[in-house]
Amino acid sequence: MEAKLKYTFEKVKKYFIDYLEKTHQRKTIERYCILEEVYTIDGHFDVELLYQRMKNRYQVSRATLYNTLDLLIECKLVVKHAFKDNTSHYEKSFNFSQHDHVMIVDPFIIFEFCDPRIHEIQKSLEKNFNVKITGHSLIFYAEPFENRNGNAQTFSDNWNIESDFPGQRLKNQIVIKENKE
Repeated sequence: MEAKLKYTFEKVKKYFIDYLEKTHQRKTIERYCILEEVYTIDGHFDVELLYQRMKNRYQVSRATLYNTLDLLIECKLVVKHAFKDNTSHYEKSFNFSQHDHVMIVDPFIIFEFCDPRIHEIQKSLEKNFNVKITGHSLIFYAEPFENRNGNAQTFSDNWNIESDFPGQRLKNQIVIKENKE
């Protein structure tokens, strides 16, 4: 598994180096260290988490983090999300499939999900409006329901969810299937 991750990171690093060369940007050790740290984080992160993870090992300022994240966004190695908590969150995006988000507000939890019906909506929109959709962002904000016993009940209790599917990359990633009742 580690060899596969290293191979994947080497591919990501080469992609980043090619982008930096093509856009005449400086190739620095700090940028490569930030890229590597980003690609070791599972799930979403903010700049403060990234800074805390790096500050004891590297001399990297928050300004360098923000500038490097902007470059990573430009070359599509990272995606930036603006969730409801007014903090920008990021996630790695190299060779990752399209997915959407459910954000539980309290406690703060982000679930990723993939629902094939969204792809069908996209195809319908493309046909009806004669356009090519190149991306989308869908975030549902939620809070747990209380069940009849007064206990918190998450949205997953109400869905037919398959959580162990091929290609799963995050522990909070799920696939939703339509109930066939």
